[in-house]
Amino acid sequence: MLKQRVITALVMLAILLPAVFYPTPNAFIAVALVLIAAGAWEWGKLNQCSQIGSLYLGLVCAIVCLLSWYVGLLFQSLAMVWVLAGGVWVVLGAWLLSGGVKAWTGVPQILRLIGGIAALWVAWIAVAQARIVGINFLFSVLVLVWVADISAYFAGRALGGRFFSRKLAPTISPGKTWEGACGGLLGVIVCAFVWRAVDSSAPQGAASIYTRLANVHTAFMVLAVIFLATMSVVGDLVESLFKRSAGVKDSSNLLPGHGGVLDRVDALLPILPLAMMLATPRI
Repeated sequence: MLKQRVITALVMLAILLPAVFYPTPNAFIAVALVLIAAGAWEWGKLNQCSQIGSLYLGLVCAIVCLLSWYVGLLFQSLAMVWVLAGGVWVVLGAWLLSGGVKAWTGVPQILRLIGGIAALWVAWIAVAQARIVGINFLFSVLVLVWVADISAYFAGRALGGRFFSRKLAPTISPGKTWEGACGGLLGVIVCAFVWRAVDSSAPQGAASIYTRLANVHTAFMVLAVIFLATMSVVGDLVESLFKRSAGVKDSSNLLPGHGGVLDRVDALLPILPLAMMLATPRI
């Protein structure tokens, strides 16, 4: 399993890194589009679509993204889209985590499919615009999620159960602890201050999300990264709820050793539009 994970990770890096550092954003945007379409295919499978139906769903998602690219939506200011998408994630995330699998299974299939495509489409536009803003900005958003996840893992392994008797979400993801969640929040706060210090010499247009937030106020940066890290946990737990509802361990086997695309981007789905909303970069 470890060998598979390492090989898959190396292959993905070999594809993603050249795309990210390509002189224009187009290569990365195209790779992201393929991944999002694959996520839409997985979404169909998680919601009782047939193999053909899931393929059609992936195709529809790809077409919607391509049309958005063609009409120039990626280069327009979409502040209201980020506010709306972020608000929906906060409200529905809270509702789903409080209602559990029972609440989700009560939602009609057609609404689930449309909602999933909408979430993937918004995330794709957000990550595309983040790359257009700049590589430093893009990586600072991605690293926030990675640091939150890694810090939570090690804090949970070291301290899980020592301070809180109840798990974070025992019916959805029994392995997650409150100690781990707190460790994730601490990790992103440290990351924000370190990145901001290193980022101090960067031109304003190439600034990271942390510098942009700190330009409002340092306290705003701290509160914003705590909020984003919290929403990354919500994204992770919501996807776990979807998989539990479907009775599967992974969203697919597209990425050997890692599961599926949705398993890798679950925390990013709410974070990307929220990061664009909070940082309000000019594109």
